[in-house]
Amino acid sequence: MSGASASGGTRTAFSYCVQQIRNYDYHHYLCLLELPSNMRKAAFALRAFNVETARAMDVASDPKIGLMRLLWWREAIDKIFANKLIEHPIAQALSSVIYEHKINKGWLTRSVEARINDAKREVTEIPETIEELERYAEDTVSTILYMTLQAGGIKSTAADHAASHIGKASGLLLLLKSLPYHASRNRQFSYIPANVADKHGLLVNQGGQMEIRMDSRDRLCDAVFEMASVANSHLQKACELAGTVPEEARPVLLPAVPAQVLLDSLRRAHFDVFDPRLARGILGIPPLWYQLKLKWHSLRGKY
Repeated sequence: MSGASASGGTRTAFSYCVQQIRNYDYHHYLCLLELPSNMRKAAFALRAFNVETARAMDVASDPKIGLMRLLWWREAIDKIFANKLIEHPIAQALSSVIYEHKINKGWLTRSVEARINDAKREVTEIPETIEELERYAEDTVSTILYMTLQAGGIKSTAADHAASHIGKASGLLLLLKSLPYHASRNRQFSYIPANVADKHGLLVNQGGQMEIRMDSRDRLCDAVFEMASVANSHLQKACELAGTVPEEARPVLLPAVPAQVLLDSLRRAHFDVFDPRLARGILGIPPLWYQLKLKWHSLRGKY
């Protein structure tokens, strides 16, 4: 392949990444636009990888097909680090970013392995504790922030700690937001931990199989509140670290803004994930208001 055609192929790959994020992860798309130009390409490739693996099970007509897609991505990561060409735009963009910024393979592997393990879980298998979901959020969301920091050449323990908390908060809140979707698809609340469900009277034994009741809106709201409170704690810890986070790292941590927006929207809905207001605009608020919030934080060097 000539240099010109290779360069054109890479540009096309990155354009595809941008479009995927704009289509399927718009609130983070707007966050990425606030990044410095030297970090933006890498961030779009990494976030597109997250979008692709996050949607694998949702777009598949059969769970086995979704799992096969995730296994394909695990193999693709190995091939990328072995300098093998893969005919997939996101893989091509990732390859370019990995080559240029020496991205840690462990974070990519950790992310896709978490998705694979979740895909292998039976619908009726309920996570035991909220800590399990925090680990899942760390593995799938925080890792994207770690890699973006690495792509920007930012080495800061405080930034890493803040990224960990923001990723956990974002992951937990998005799982809560997805509860109605999973309930409509599987007739199950797959992401409410057993200990939280039991505490709020939602856990029942159905023919020897523990399931979460779907007929008590008030109890569900109580369970959602408890989980959202954990997410809020992570956001507060990230904010407490802000004074020690290097200025150049703060744009990477802007996903704290959509996490806070979603948390505030849940509060207004009294933690009822079925409240139709949560589906309006961007994470429950008008798009212009969301963009103004994001821009305000960006201009002030906050997250």
